[in-house]
Amino acid sequence: MNRTLTLADDTFWVGVNDHETELFEALWPLPYGVSYNAYLIVDEQVALIDAVKGHFLTEHIQKIAAALPPGKTVDYLIINHMEPDHTGAIRILRKAFPGLTLVGNKKTLDMLAAFYGLDQDCLEVKDGDVLELGRHRLQFHLTPMLHWPETMMTLDTTTGVLFSGDAFGGFGSVEQGLFDDEADLELMEGEMLRYYTNIIARYSQMVQKGIEKVKNLTFRVVAPTHGVVWRKDPGRAVSLYDEWSRQEGEPGVTVAYASMYGNTQRLVESAVRALVERGVPVAVHNLSRSHASYVVADIWRHKGLLLACPTYNTGLFPAMDDLLRLLENKMLKNKQVGILGSFAWSGGAVKAMRQFTDTLHLDLVEPVVEAKGAGTEEDGEKCRELGERLADAVMGDE
Repeated sequence: MNRTLTLADDTFWVGVNDHETELFEALWPLPYGVSYNAYLIVDEQVALIDAVKGHFLTEHIQKIAAALPPGKTVDYLIINHMEPDHTGAIRILRKAFPGLTLVGNKKTLDMLAAFYGLDQDCLEVKDGDVLELGRHRLQFHLTPMLHWPETMMTLDTTTGVLFSGDAFGGFGSVEQGLFDDEADLELMEGEMLRYYTNIIARYSQMVQKGIEKVKNLTFRVVAPTHGVVWRKDPGRAVSLYDEWSRQEGEPGVTVAYASMYGNTQRLVESAVRALVERGVPVAVHNLSRSHASYVVADIWRHKGLLLACPTYNTGLFPAMDDLLRLLENKMLKNKQVGILGSFAWSGGAVKAMRQFTDTLHLDLVEPVVEAKGAGTEEDGEKCRELGERLADAVMGDE
């Protein structure tokens, strides 16, 4: 990839692609890598918008140097988000560019001191403040809890580039296409959904507040810190986050199940067969094989959710327990939920799954099926009935 990809007048991408990290935040798989997007505005004064993970500092500085005219240095580092994948190399950047002023809001500056012991040559900005670089005017918009307390966006009112921080970002590296009009959008939007559900989803209510603020801004490009830069259809990035944060879902059912010896799986197959015969889109995940990163993304995508597992030591099968705790943390809502389970000598799983739906105020679709042992033919018919009723609930008038 060229070192000086241009977003707008005097505005360059100086980010990097990471194919070394296997788990983002030591949790979420990165089969297509991830980008750390940073941007450079070259004017009378030069501003670096966000930075990169410390491991990739050499490449980052090389790209900055390639974009800088002779005799120029970097005057400002705009910190839209303090997480170390964007600030981990900040001390070395200061050594590379002496006199570099760190720009952030009050909470950002507090975190700079806590993370790196830095409290000198810092510029505090408030919501709506403007920093003049010369021809370019940077306007700061605070968007707290997207997804940390200090997060903000920076709008270049001269070019209309909205540097949105982690908001509107996604997993996936961008060496095969930095911009939305050259990337594999089907792939990248899928990775955006996974990024949203894995990283941002708990703060969906704050996403809605952030989107309301963004709707009042005039922008031509959306440039997040991860994933593709939206220049052809910048509104698309905003509308996707709007849809996901509303948790409305599309017609379809995600099936999340666990089965130790195949008995619960056979019950699941009866319910899934009924869904398929009704023409319902179905995503099936065996929780012993599917990483939660992908399960949660599909749950967010669909209106319907079928939970199924055996009782394990009088409670939930551990993988199901982990998933439900994760969904509670992410404040899942607006789902039509079916439940089925099995037990050998003592129940418990179905009770726990019922409690999950009650806690999150999800809509429970009857019948709830609980089979003893391998289950009977009657249990199989109840599972088919559950699949049919779940189909009716999610498809509506489709």
